[in-house]
Amino acid sequence: MKPVNVAIVGATGAVGNVMRTVLEERNFPVDQLFLVASARSRGKSLQFRDQSIEVQALEEFDFSQVCIALFSAGTAPSRKHAPRAVDAGCVVIDNTSCYRYDADVPLIVPECNAARIADWKQRGIIANPNCSTIQMTVALKPPYDEACIDRINVATYQAVSGTGQAAIEELRTQSRNALDGQALDCRVYPSQIAFNALPHIDDFQDNGYTREEMKMIWETQKILEDDNIGVNPTAVRVPVYYGHSEAVHIETRTPLSAERARELLQQAPGVVVMDEAHDGGYPTAAVEAEGHDAVFVGRIRQDLSHPRGLDLWVVSDNLRKGAATNSVQIAELWLEQEKEP
Repeated sequence: MKPVNVAIVGATGAVGNVMRTVLEERNFPVDQLFLVASARSRGKSLQFRDQSIEVQALEEFDFSQVCIALFSAGTAPSRKHAPRAVDAGCVVIDNTSCYRYDADVPLIVPECNAARIADWKQRGIIANPNCSTIQMTVALKPPYDEACIDRINVATYQAVSGTGQAAIEELRTQSRNALDGQALDCRVYPSQIAFNALPHIDDFQDNGYTREEMKMIWETQKILEDDNIGVNPTAVRVPVYYGHSEAVHIETRTPLSAERARELLQQAPGVVVMDEAHDGGYPTAAVEAEGHDAVFVGRIRQDLSHPRGLDLWVVSDNLRKGAATNSVQIAELWLEQEKEP
């Protein structure tokens, strides 16, 4: 494909840094890369390929220089600057929740609904889903296509990197202090995260669920294009640096055996099955998922409490497939659709 100019907005953040790495790893056809962040990061230099690139301030950045803008700077910057980028002739791939629920903005997981990328022309924006939704829908698309899914019960165990660099540092500091018998300072999270689990991600809603949990409901229904799927999530923050884990329990419309589900997942794009009933025969966040792009699935078994129930354990790197890699995959598909004769 012909090289194009690309901007990473939020280039100095956790996801922005991984976007830069993924563009290089996947040999994305970048002609010129622009790194954009808040004014406080202006002038900082970051490496891409063999170049040192200076970070530019978002408020002043001219998007007319760019074909594709990968946004991951937060909801407020996306709300303000993504339309400005579109007006300048740029396609925006947005990694925030700002546009995910707009009917005229496609919400894309390439393994699930790549054809919907063509809908970008309505607004000039393509939305990247929430990290926990991405890995779950990649794993559930094959059983959904085979037997349909009536209901999903899911408990997530989400890494602190999903909150950002300050959360990573808080876990590191708290862990050290706890082992040394020192007092723990809680600044990022409302309670101790070291050696603990917090059943609270994002703001609580009037219905008792958190916004993180509601994201999984709204986004799963939109990605799978089925508003009748019942989704019942509990989102938990755990003391893991990178990689989200999920215990997923589904009820299919027609019977689907664990053996057939395993076979489908072994053939599915973007999925690695690790499903052996012995010590270590399953994927984990820190060992298998961290630093990799695949969605790992294990513990595939019949749900003993329901005649059409299946249980799965789903693990993926939240900064890669859960954010940066999914965005770059979207960009690859968009470029293939729009720029090739």
